[in-house]
Amino acid sequence: MGGAVSAGEDNDELIDNLKEAQYIRTELVEQAFRAIDRADYYLEEFKDNAYKDLAWKHGNIHLSAPCIYSEVMEALDLQPGLSFLNLGSGTGYLSSMVGLILGPFGVNHGVELHSDVIEYAKQKLDFFIKTSDSFDKFEFCEPSFVIGNCLEISPDCTQYDRVYCGAGVQKEHEDYMKNLLKVGGILVMPLEEKLTKITRTGPSAWETKKILAVSFAPLIQPNHADSGKSRLVHLPPVAVRSLQDLARIAIRGTIKKIIHQEALSKAGNGLKNPPRFKRRRVRRRRMETIVFLDKEVFASRISNPSDDNNNSEDMEDDRPEEEDAKPSELKPDPPVNFLREKVLSLPLPDPLKYYLLYYREK
Repeated sequence: MGGAVSAGEDNDELIDNLKEAQYIRTELVEQAFRAIDRADYYLEEFKDNAYKDLAWKHGNIHLSAPCIYSEVMEALDLQPGLSFLNLGSGTGYLSSMVGLILGPFGVNHGVELHSDVIEYAKQKLDFFIKTSDSFDKFEFCEPSFVIGNCLEISPDCTQYDRVYCGAGVQKEHEDYMKNLLKVGGILVMPLEEKLTKITRTGPSAWETKKILAVSFAPLIQPNHADSGKSRLVHLPPVAVRSLQDLARIAIRGTIKKIIHQEALSKAGNGLKNPPRFKRRRVRRRRMETIVFLDKEVFASRISNPSDDNNNSEDMEDDRPEEEDAKPSELKPDPPVNFLREKVLSLPLPDPLKYYLLYYREK
């Protein structure tokens, strides 16, 4: 038993491995994965396993394997401003990555069955917003989570551009899931042991594509034994941002453009000799069966002819290295949050500066 890709020493190396194995294929998805450290969503005593391509479960808390999340993110074809519904939102890890792509004018909702998991997700979301420098590199669509069974969503709810379900969907619930989509929308869910992408091309027209062989634990059916009545799940309303909030978004966007222009100007007057690249040997491997863990099984991509040509092939990776520099001298500079520095340098009252920074910790 093993992962679809090699374990990483840290989050960036895990993403490198997912890219090499073609699970991550687009820049937007790569940026989102690099911006949020997977280990931050683990309990402290289990963080040693965070960068392995394995699912993790502890009580009601669950994270799918990185290769599954990357396939889901790619299949959703996310764009700024879209609406997203996560059925079985869990820790909020996926919802937070999606929020980095949706931007400030998107919609990001999640439905989770277990109240303790929602509380855990809110804690992790709060930690990300307050402490991560990645928050200032994006304009974030903050996810909102509601408790309930995703098979009991109120029939008068709004439809979404993108929907993901993180549990196995029975065939009899396929139409229910499809009806959550707007025309032109994309639904990704485990259906009949395949991770499936369904695009709504018209009011009654659909295109279906099988992506990956998987086996998820099935959706939990609603239990009405106590009251005999359905407990309808009411999704959050689509909120209209205040003028004050819109002004903050616009100001932060303008400052980021200034920082980008300054960086381009410095680059134009920068190094005469660009950094040289050092070749690093990377072993590529192929696995057919991937993970068996707590009723969840992950298998390799359904078809990938390129794997047959590149099996066990030595690959070379370009890594920048300063010319003629000794390894001991190549110490990375500490990260600098340029947006924070620029905001704090503005001739503004401190309360306004902190508002522009979302009252985040340094």
